[in-house]
Parts: sequence; structure tokens; C-alpha cells
Amino acid sequence: MSSKPVLVIGAGSWGTALAIVLARNNLPVLLWDIDSEHVQRIRSSRSNEQYIPGISFPESLEPTENLQICLEKTSEIIISTPCSALEAVLTELRKKQQVYNICLTCKGLAPGKHLLNHKVVDECIGDSANVAVLSGPSFAIEVARGLPTAVAIASSNHKVAQLFSDYFHSDLFRVYTQDDIIGVQVGGAVKNVMAIAAGIADGLGFGANTRAALITRGLAEIMRLGVALGGRQETFMGLAGLGDLVLTCTDDQSRNRRFGLLLARGKTTEEALDEIRQTVEGLRTVKELVRLSEEHSIQMPISEQVYNVLYQGLSPNDAVQSLLSREQKPELD
Repeated sequence: MSSKPVLVIGAGSWGTALAIVLARNNLPVLLWDIDSEHVQRIRSSRSNEQYIPGISFPESLEPTENLQICLEKTSEIIISTPCSALEAVLTELRKKQQVYNICLTCKGLAPGKHLLNHKVVDECIGDSANVAVLSGPSFAIEVARGLPTAVAIASSNHKVAQLFSDYFHSDLFRVYTQDDIIGVQVGGAVKNVMAIAAGIADGLGFGANTRAALITRGLAEIMRLGVALGGRQETFMGLAGLGDLVLTCTDDQSRNRRFGLLLARGKTTEEALDEIRQTVEGLRTVKELVRLSEEHSIQMPISEQVYNVLYQGLSPNDAVQSLLSREQKPELD
């Protein structure tokens, strides 16, 4: 293992959990966040009680407030911010003239651009970055507790995928590498929208049959879009596709699912967000997703109805009824 530290940007639940995984693998880890008061708290307590309480930091994990000093020490970076903050982070990285190895762990689309995250990196720092993405069925608190988890790391550069795989892989955090960087990101982004839909359906009391149908048809939407964008169909049957979709749609640890449940129970978007108190990526992603599907003439009826609930004032019940009343068609169309 390298003696050079690995920098994790974003000290929310997921960034902190991944920093803990790296540190447990005996890597020196720097953990930075734009919220300096938050960094001070977690450095003082040696834990992140706000997001993953009760998990002590390994000795080699160092929370830090100065990003530019971090960048003088390392070019190996994990970015675990919300997608909306990615461009700002990359702007900071661009200030130093060096080539970075970057692993993106945020799941969504660039706001206002409906770009996959590796394309945002291309736009911002271009040849100054070798990019990988990490995705798969993984709740942060379970990862931080050391419960067995499997994820995928994808990159068009095999050496970069293997580099980050070596950093993360352990008996309890298993990493599978591949080169379908598009498919892995599409699966991770769209599943959050499907989880909102699943939460709405369950919150309305539609039952297990409806949930299973929604997951299956949701997977069909993910595959249609992913293949149209250049992903491979088999990717969506793996960890970053079906695996992450099932997890996020069926377990209440998912903020996106909880968000849908709250909407079905009559909460407004603002009230639901206030109760969850963390980023709900599906809320932002669905707006970009609908635009992207229109550009590529891809039918995504579940995504469209989630968009209608969130941005067009449609009631959750009417959205479900709209899906149920769609015309008959062959399953594989």
C-alpha cells in the first residue's frame, strides 16, 4: 500500500464511511469538508455523531479544514459530496497544476446539465484527472459498522479502477472492477428516483406486489436509458444496477425511499426534507433525468410520474393511478 495519504472530500455519512474503510485498511486518510465547524467537531470527538453515530475513527483518519494543504500531500482523491457540489470541488482542484486520480462516489446527475459525473470532471479539469466511479448496494452506516458489503468500481482506465479497488477492498468490503463507467453511473443515479416511487407506493399502502412490479419496471427504465447513453445491458443486472435498486427501494435506511413515504403521507417536499435532514439526490436527479430521456426519446413513465409529483403538483395517488392505467403493451418493449 502507498504511504501517500488518500483524500476524501465530503464528510457526510457516505464520505465518512468510506474514509473509515480506507483507514481500516491501514491507509493514511485525510477527510475534508467545506463545513469547517463540522470538521472541528468530528476531529475533536474522533467520530461523526451527526451522520454515523457511535463509530470511532481509526487512528490513521485525520479530519482537516485546509483543502489546499491536503492537495499538496496527495493527488489520490475520493469525492463524496452531493452532485450539486461536484463542480465547486473540481474548481478548487483545478487551482493546482497536477494530475489527479479521482474516484467519484456521488450518485446522480449534474444539476442544470443532466450530465453524468465523469463528464462534469471532463468539463472542469479534462486531462488533469483519471476518473473511476464507485457504486453499488451500500448504506453508509452498515459500511461504517463493518457489515459485509459488495460494490463495483468502474473506469475506462483499468489501472485506475484497480488502484481504487486495492485501496478499498477487504474481507468485509468487497470490490469488483469493470470498465462500464456509464452503466455504473446510470444505475446509481436512476435508482434514487425509483426509490422515491417505491416509497410513494408503499406509503399509499399498495403492497408487496406493487413494489416488486415497480422495481422490475424501474429496472427496465434504467436499462433503456443506460444502453442509449452507451452503457452495457449486463451492467444493470449487477451490483450497480439491480443490486443497488433493490436495496434502495426496499429498506427504510434509504433517504429517497423515506422521502417518498413522507410524500405519500401528505408531507410537502419541504416538510419531508426537513424531517430527513440529508441530501435526497433523487429530488434533483429526476428533473435532469426527464430532460435526458426526452433528448434521447426514451420512455421512462415511472420517472415522469415522480417528476410530476415533485414539480408539477400531481398528487402521489394520482401518479400511481396514472401508471396503472397505461395502455397494454408487450413486456419487453
